[in-house]
Amino acid sequence: MSRVCQITGKKAIVGNNVSHSNIKTKRTFKPNLHTKKFYVPELDEWILLKVSAHGMRKINKNGIYQCLVEASEKGVL
Repeated sequence: MSRVCQITGKKAIVGNNVSHSNIKTKRTFKPNLHTKKFYVPELDEWILLKVSAHGMRKINKNGIYQCLVEASEKGVL
């Protein structure tokens, strides 16, 4: 499975390591992803999602069902 948050759509981006002598080498910045089970009372079932830390905060604020609806509208889920 790819390293993409299923709620926010965050994924790895590319940047540079910069040394003291200003030599640049390519590197990737990966999102802070966790595999977590969530209970959805509206559907009366448990779902397994790969979410970032920001996605978990969003779920705590808005609720899991609302976040699932928004993610499916954006095409992330």
